[in-house]
Amino acid sequence: MTCPDVIGDQRGGDLSMRLHLPRRTATRRLTALYGGLFLLSGLALLGLTNGLSVRSTSHASAGPSPGPVGPALAQARATIRSLQGQLDAAQSDAARRLLVVSAIALGVMLLASLLLGRVAAGRVLRPLRQMTATTRRISEHSLHQRLAVTGPADEVKDLADTIDGLLERLELAFAAQRGFVANASHELRTPLTTMRAALDVAVAKPGPVPAQTTALAGRLRAELDQVDRLLEGLLVLARAQHGALPDSERLSLGGLAARALARQAGPIAARNLTVQLDGGHSAWADGSPALLGRMIDNIIDNAIVHNADGGWITVRAGAADGLARLVVETGGRVLDQAQVDELGQPFRRLGADRTGSDTGAGLGLSIVAAIAAAHGGTLELRARADGGLAVSIGLPAAPQPVLAGSGA
Repeated sequence: MTCPDVIGDQRGGDLSMRLHLPRRTATRRLTALYGGLFLLSGLALLGLTNGLSVRSTSHASAGPSPGPVGPALAQARATIRSLQGQLDAAQSDAARRLLVVSAIALGVMLLASLLLGRVAAGRVLRPLRQMTATTRRISEHSLHQRLAVTGPADEVKDLADTIDGLLERLELAFAAQRGFVANASHELRTPLTTMRAALDVAVAKPGPVPAQTTALAGRLRAELDQVDRLLEGLLVLARAQHGALPDSERLSLGGLAARALARQAGPIAARNLTVQLDGGHSAWADGSPALLGRMIDNIIDNAIVHNADGGWITVRAGAADGLARLVVETGGRVLDQAQVDELGQPFRRLGADRTGSDTGAGLGLSIVAAIAAAHGGTLELRARADGGLAVSIGLPAAPQPVLAGSGA
């Protein structure tokens, strides 16, 4: 009877063996194909040569049938047969030596053919490797560039022209998306301005204004300001997805997190949450203050909303391995990592049972992921083993600025 642990170990061993196998590249496949074809042709040539040698030897050994002869002629024929036997033995030995030498030569030529085949395959595939590296660089940084491969109209140039056409269509699609976001942001500012003006007129009317109307106007004005800031962030993000970030400054992720926690002091107190901040003014990075502020505000807001009354929030900031990292952890029930991985996409939520409410459109962490990517960073979401969620932001680290009067 096989133990399940043993089966798991065997499967894990098989998986580790598969993971350590060398990758089957086109160069290796072409080298193996070239060597295999050379080996087959060499074996066929060797077999044909050996067959012809044996056949010629057998024909040379055959002679006329002896007839009635005298004693002298019989002695001469016996001598001839003896010499013929010696000659056949010498020819057989020479054929065996020729076969051995040919086999050795075939082995040496097989090794030489594998080496030459690898060199030839590398030269043939070099344009494809260059195209792959250039396409990867273009797709990551600048869609406006093209491969622009020159040379004869062969299969490689056809592939390069096809990739150039694909890059052009992608550039047009991204430009249309950014244009739509920019136009939508501009168009939405007009009704927001109109609503803000209507509120100001309603509050500024002569005569006593009810306290409820004043309070409602204040709340609506704050929400309109929030929407206006969000539209401005979307507009800047749309422009930054394919170029440098505007108004870039050196900022402390820990400092931004501390200010975000201070702004959320009311909701934190209302839910009786325990907050711990480690590394206040650390983890420096270059970026847009508006976008990075929005990113950290969304993370802190997510930690407050998706938490339990009387829960806790831990915020850690630090720099390591060239990255400025901010990690926000919360407690709660055990989450499914497969569902957590989808939270960085728009309109994805874990459900109302996580927060006890059905508020929110599922855009907070998707905006965080977009802003992190615009700054060359990453968003990592991890379901904690003992329950809750860990949100980690990693951005390219920048040196801590030297303050005036520090003596440095």
